[in-house]
Amino acid sequence: EEKASAVPARITIIQPQILEQSPIASLPDLLMTEAAINMVQSGGYGQSASIFLRGAESDQTLILRDGVRLNSNSSGAAALPFIDTTDIKQIEILKGPASVLYGTDAIGGVVQLVTKVPTKSSIFTTNEVGENKTYKSLVGADIAENGFYAQIRGQRLETDGTPVKEIVDAPNASFDQKGFSTKFGVEKENFAASIDYSKNKGNSAYDNSGNLTNQDFQNEVINLKGKFNFTDQIELNTRLSQFKDDTEQKDANYLGTYDFVHSKTQEAEIYNKWNFTNNQNLMIGITHRKNEGDVVSFGSPYKEDVNSTGYFIQHQYNQSGLNTQVGVRLEDNEKFGTHTVAQGAIRYQLLPLTSVYANIGSAFKAPTLNDLYGFGGNQDLKPEESLSYEIGFDQQLAYNIRTGLSLYTTKVDNLINYGISQMENVDKAKFEGAEAYIKWQGENLYTNLGFNYVRSKDENTGEDLSRRPRQNISLTTGWQDEKYALSATVVANSKYDNTAYDTLSVPGHLRIDMHGQYTINEHLQVFSNIQNIGDVKYRTAYSSGSYYINGGRLASVGVTLKY
Repeated sequence: EEKASAVPARITIIQPQILEQSPIASLPDLLMTEAAINMVQSGGYGQSASIFLRGAESDQTLILRDGVRLNSNSSGAAALPFIDTTDIKQIEILKGPASVLYGTDAIGGVVQLVTKVPTKSSIFTTNEVGENKTYKSLVGADIAENGFYAQIRGQRLETDGTPVKEIVDAPNASFDQKGFSTKFGVEKENFAASIDYSKNKGNSAYDNSGNLTNQDFQNEVINLKGKFNFTDQIELNTRLSQFKDDTEQKDANYLGTYDFVHSKTQEAEIYNKWNFTNNQNLMIGITHRKNEGDVVSFGSPYKEDVNSTGYFIQHQYNQSGLNTQVGVRLEDNEKFGTHTVAQGAIRYQLLPLTSVYANIGSAFKAPTLNDLYGFGGNQDLKPEESLSYEIGFDQQLAYNIRTGLSLYTTKVDNLINYGISQMENVDKAKFEGAEAYIKWQGENLYTNLGFNYVRSKDENTGEDLSRRPRQNISLTTGWQDEKYALSATVVANSKYDNTAYDTLSVPGHLRIDMHGQYTINEHLQVFSNIQNIGDVKYRTAYSSGSYYINGGRLASVGVTLKY
């Protein structure tokens, strides 16, 4: 845990009050409020969603839940529409390379889902209903006493969905999901331990070359964590985790086969943090990971696993407004051998209200199981490699106004793509951009404005990469007090190329979401949400002869009862 303003990097936090506004809101809807992220979803609820953080590929952004990797071993990207947010407290978005601490996939950055830990005993139920016969029900209970806590959650979501493609009489793509999570733990002065379990499953209809196909999905997380303070200077952390991500196609594809993906990631991690002076600490750790995949895709099957072990060390210094961070990681992968990444960063409090920072870091993405063993698989692939530079400043102004600017560039080599007859390290890419924000917090009123410009280009051709708009903007403003909460969010992006799929560009769009909430008393709360208030049917991507479109407007009302 670090104070975000002291870290020599750009971090954004999607706060708890935003997550609590609407249980119906999916993870892709929440992430698109960050200006540095472009979310491309092939339809509405439950449809395939790609995340492009600062122009990086979806499989170059690491998605974590309390440290557990949610990226699939087969595709390399996380199944964002299938991740439930019921027990999520806040979402932390670290932008830029982070492979020293987190290993593979952290080229564009890291999205960390931080779950809730009970602080008092309570029970609650929340029910929200909306358009397209959409509803979600939650029920939960917390116990917290003398450092011990327990938590249980259950949820059910169903929707008739909306058309996925921009074609006449396109059918609705339905989606349903139900899940369960529980957590037990203890937090004492010198030690803490917890076990976290969650499971979600459901069915999603999706477009398959112009026709709807059904698939069942199921994801499961088991996470055991421990922390021991041997002295005031030495802290030991451990984690054992497993993430299973399965999909089963219910309709045969054109080859007459039923595709499925069974992905499992197991990790064991231990690291020691030593505060050897009042202003310096050293972190040393080891992470062992086993990736397993049992896959059939378009008649091409494989059942394989890959082991990898990472050894990392990081030094931090913090004194008199100077924060530095230097680290290195050695990854030992049974397929590509050893690979080393490093990072150095500094933040300096130039003036009482002004700080500047700079960082440089390398990162990597290991070949996925699909790259190694799927159609055209190549077991001699090297990892994708990146080198990033970033500088920025943060300024505190009068009237509780804060602002900041960042400039960044990332170059990626050995990009994995299909070559003449198999997967090869054939491509290069470069992401260059700037990010700015301004925030104001009054007694009750608040405003957050974010802007991101990035050009992601293919270094071989000089052309822009697909599905990356050069400009994104996000504005959230609202009022919050003990009784009322009102807010509006505006998200807009410029047009972007779709050259990997078609010569046409995807037009830019603007979307407005609104939220209202009234706390009747300490036990009862009512709320209403309107996603995409203008019911703008904007295009998101192109494939199989027509455009994908967004899910349109979703107006909903809900009530929370708690004791």
